[in-house]
Amino acid sequence: MVVGAGIFVLPGVIAAKLGSAAIIAYLICGVAITLIFLCYAEIGSRVTRSGGSYAYIEEAFGPFVGFISSMLLWFGWAVLSDAALTVAMINTLSIVVPELQEPLWKLLFMVVLFTFMVGTNIIGVKSGIRLYVFNTIAKFVPLALLLLVGLFFINVDNLIITEWPSISNIGAASLILIFAFSGAECALNASGEIKNPPKTVPRGIFLGLGSIFVLYLGLQTVAQGVLGAELANNTKAPLAAAANEIFGGWGIKLLVVGGAISIFSTLSGDILVTPRVIFAAARDGNLPKSLAKVHTKYKTPYISIIFYAFMIALLALSGQFKVLAVMASGSILLVYAGVCLATLKLRVRDGAPSEGQFKMPGKIIIPFLSCSVILWMLLQLTGEEALGLLALIGISTLIFIVQKIIKK
Repeated sequence: MVVGAGIFVLPGVIAAKLGSAAIIAYLICGVAITLIFLCYAEIGSRVTRSGGSYAYIEEAFGPFVGFISSMLLWFGWAVLSDAALTVAMINTLSIVVPELQEPLWKLLFMVVLFTFMVGTNIIGVKSGIRLYVFNTIAKFVPLALLLLVGLFFINVDNLIITEWPSISNIGAASLILIFAFSGAECALNASGEIKNPPKTVPRGIFLGLGSIFVLYLGLQTVAQGVLGAELANNTKAPLAAAANEIFGGWGIKLLVVGGAISIFSTLSGDILVTPRVIFAAARDGNLPKSLAKVHTKYKTPYISIIFYAFMIALLALSGQFKVLAVMASGSILLVYAGVCLATLKLRVRDGAPSEGQFKMPGKIIIPFLSCSVILWMLLQLTGEEALGLLALIGISTLIFIVQKIIKK
């Protein structure tokens, strides 16, 4: 779920800001994600009902804060990021299929794409997981090939840091790069359907994120080592440019196909698990009850799945990748902060985790450090981006109040 369009695009964007010192942003994001997901591992082993981040925050702070977090999670992060990925997917495929640049063909493509994914996930979790596993293998092959073969084409001189970037540039680069690292928490939305969550959740988190960090760091190193200063000039398809240097013309086609499969994999995974957040919020009375309906035959939240896919397609028609991606990053950072604070709250309210549950070291130190890093990243938002997030929170608050009045 994490390896989507970001890693196919961001190596060039980060190099444009930090040059050969791009590794600094990766290390910062790696540390930040580790701290944050230590909190997820602990609270995910304690709160095992479906809903993921929403369920954790709602358990600690009650319905109102839970509702705000659900809006930030399923709309602010999931819908906006998936809409951005859909735009990136269409733009990537249009390199080899120019007709996709035309509105009618773009709309037809999205109808076919989302109809297929919705149908697969309504049939059941197992069919969604099978599609997901196949896509993961298919997207990993070109990236692994680029990484392993590219190591032999690296010019070590291109990796030498000749000038250290400013703190502001490092912060801006880290805020952009966190988009590529985010998404692992979505797998926890189906916690109610996971076997033995106290052990499975922390193990899955750390094996998955550890592998992703190694993959990302390796791909940035290969791209920087092969292209050198030219990497900063390839902000649209940096890995494809590196593949062209390593494999020749067919390398570009390989990465275009790999990028499209990678995005499709992320979308299919999100449609598998994120509607469970909408379902959980509706089940708890924070969204219309119709979204909590379960299919009589397949036992899946089919209304939430259809609604979620429709929202993605609607926003993807805007075609604005950058705007959607930045707003999504800010939203997920707020959710991360909420989960870290929820972990701290449960520690204070219920005491340390019991035997058999994951217990992070350092007691309150890790949640405090996590929130500090998140705050630093949020401070990198521009004024307009910050206002956009505040507007989303304001609208969510208004919806919550109106719903309470209607219920009374």
